Amino acid sequence: MARTPARRQSRDRDGAPKDAPSPPAVVPSAARAGESPPDEAEPHLHAALDRGAMASLARFTAGLSPHAMVDAWSDWAMHLARAPGRQLELMERAQANATKLAQYTTAQMFGHPPEKPFKPGRYDTRWVHEGWDRAPFAIWQQGFLATQDWWHAATSDLRGLRKQNADRTGFIMRQLLDSVSPSNFPLVNPEIIGKTQATAGRNLLEGAAHYADDACHILAQEHRPVPDEFALGEVLAATPGKVVWRNDLMELIQYAPTTGEVQAEPVLIVPAWIMKYYILDLSPNNSMIRWLVGQGYTVFCISWRNPGAEHAGLSLEDYRKHGIMQALDVINTIVPGQKVHANGYCLGGTLLAIAAAAMARDCDDRLASVTLMAAQVDFAEAGELLLFLDESQVAFLEDLMWSQGYLDRPQMSGAFAAIRAEDLIWSRAVRRYFLGEPDLPTDISVWVNDTTRMPARMHSEYLRGIFLENRISAGRFAVEGRVIALKDISLPIFVVGTETDHIAPWRSVYKTALFTDCDLHFLLTKGGHNGGILSEPGHARRHYRIGHRPAGAHYRDPDTWLAAHAPVAGSWWPEWERWLARNSSGTVPARAPGTHKDHPALGDAPGTYIHQS
Repeated sequence: MARTPARRQSRDRDGAPKDAPSPPAVVPSAARAGESPPDEAEPHLHAALDRGAMASLARFTAGLSPHAMVDAWSDWAMHLARAPGRQLELMERAQANATKLAQYTTAQMFGHPPEKPFKPGRYDTRWVHEGWDRAPFAIWQQGFLATQDWWHAATSDLRGLRKQNADRTGFIMRQLLDSVSPSNFPLVNPEIIGKTQATAGRNLLEGAAHYADDACHILAQEHRPVPDEFALGEVLAATPGKVVWRNDLMELIQYAPTTGEVQAEPVLIVPAWIMKYYILDLSPNNSMIRWLVGQGYTVFCISWRNPGAEHAGLSLEDYRKHGIMQALDVINTIVPGQKVHANGYCLGGTLLAIAAAAMARDCDDRLASVTLMAAQVDFAEAGELLLFLDESQVAFLEDLMWSQGYLDRPQMSGAFAAIRAEDLIWSRAVRRYFLGEPDLPTDISVWVNDTTRMPARMHSEYLRGIFLENRISAGRFAVEGRVIALKDISLPIFVVGTETDHIAPWRSVYKTALFTDCDLHFLLTKGGHNGGILSEPGHARRHYRIGHRPAGAHYRDPDTWLAAHAPVAGSWWPEWERWLARNSSGTVPARAPGTHKDHPALGDAPGTYIHQS
C-alpha cells in the first residue's frame, strides 16, 4: 500500500505540533481522592534535608546505593571469615589456577601451546581477535580469566550468606575485573596495536574525537536525536494509521487496513512505558504491527508520553485507568459490540495482567484474549535486575526521584548496560575510542537510545509494590481498594518467553502458568528480550517451542516443560496469529481509521508523543 511521506510539522519543545489541540488532562489519582500518599506529602524540614542529601549522593553514584554495596560485601566477608573449609577450597583453587596458568605459559614460550585452560563466557566477545591466541597476549588473557574464575568461586553461594548478597558481590567483582581487563588497554590489546600500525595512529585520533563528543553529550545531559536516515514516521514507526485519541498520558493509534476484510475482534497493543512503543513498529521488514495489519487485523497501539517533572504524581493506577481502560473505552466506541484481543509487552504486559485480573473481578468481559510478551507477573526470579533492588536501594531511588520528579534516562540505561558490561560498555568503548570505529546505527539501536523518563510516584510503586514486595502473585495487589487475583482470569492467554532474556528470564515469565487456571499457551522463542520478540517470518536461524495447558490442568515446572517440547524451526509470529484467529469470531469489512464521528483523526501515525525527548 503506497504511502505519502508524512509532512514534518513545526513542533514545540516537547515534540507536539504547535497547532495540535490540548489533550484532556490526567489528574493524578491521589488528587482525585483528595489526599496525598505518604511519599508525596510535604516532608518535615529535617526529613527533607535527609532526602536532599541522599538525592545529591544518588546523582554522584548514578542511582546506586552505597549502603547496599557495603552491606553485601560485609555480609560476604563475615561469612567467609568463619568458613575455614571454604577458605581452604579457595586456596586450593588458587593453586590449581596458578599451576594451569604456569603450564600454559611455559608451553607458549616454547611454541607448543596446549588448549587454553580458561574459556571466556558465552557472550564475551572481547577475545575474538586472533591476536589473543599468540604470546604474550594469550598469557595475559588467560591470567585475567584465571582471576575471574577464582573470584566467581569466591563469591558463589556460602552457607548462611544471603543469596542476594552472594550474587551482588559477584556482580560487583565482575564490574571491577572488567574495568582492568587487558582488552581495555591499547598497549596489551593486539587488535588495537594492529589497527594503530595499519592506520599510522589515525584510529586513536578518531577515537579521541568520539570520546570528546560523548563526553560533551554526557556532561550536558543532551539526548541524541534520531538520525535522519531513521526518521520516525518515515523509516521507523512508518506503518500508516491515525491518532484517534489523546490525553495527557497516552495517544491511541489505529492503523490503516491493508486487506479488504479483517477479523471482527480488534487487537490492542500495550507497550512498556520505559521505552517508546516503536520497538514493535521498527523497519517495515521487522515491524510486528505492520505484519499483523497485513494478516487482516484492526490494530490499535498505545503510545505513552515522555513524562517530565510536572507528571511526578502519576501512579500505576493512572497508567491502568487512563491508559489501558481508556483505550478500551475508545475502541469499544469505534468498534462497538466486539471484544478486544489485548497484547502487552514487557512492563506493558505486567500492567495488562493487572488490568485483566481487575476486569475479571468486576465481571467486565470486554477482552477476547490476553497475550503477554516477555512480561512477568511474579518477580521472585526476575534475574540480575534483582541485584539492584532492596529496601535501601529503592529508598535511595525514591529520594532521587523526589528531588527531580522522575527517573531520568541515564539512571535507567546504566543499570541495564551493567548487566552485560563486557559487551555493552567495555567492548563498545574499545571499538569507539581505541579502534576509532563509529557507532553505526541500526533500527533497534536507534530505538534503544531513544529512552524515556519514568514518573516518580509510578516508578516507586512499581519498584516497591510489584518488584520488591512481589504483590501481584502474592495476592496483595489492590486495584481501586480491592485485591485482585490472577486466577480470576478465565480468558485464553498466550505467553511468550525468550531463551536468553536477562531482563525477564523465561522461567520467570513461565510462572504465569503457576498463578492462572485458564487455557494457556506458552511459547519459548530463540533470542533475547527484544531480539526474540522481533522474530519476523524469514528471519534466519530462528526456532521456538510451544505448549498448551488446558484450563484447570496440573502445573508442570519449566524444566519439565522444556524437556517435553521440541524446537520448531521458523518465526513464532504465524503461530501466534493462528491462535488469535482460533479465538476470533470471523471476518468483517475492513475499518478505516479516523472515520468515527466521536473519534476523528487527530493526526497521522506515529503521533506526537513519540517525538518527545
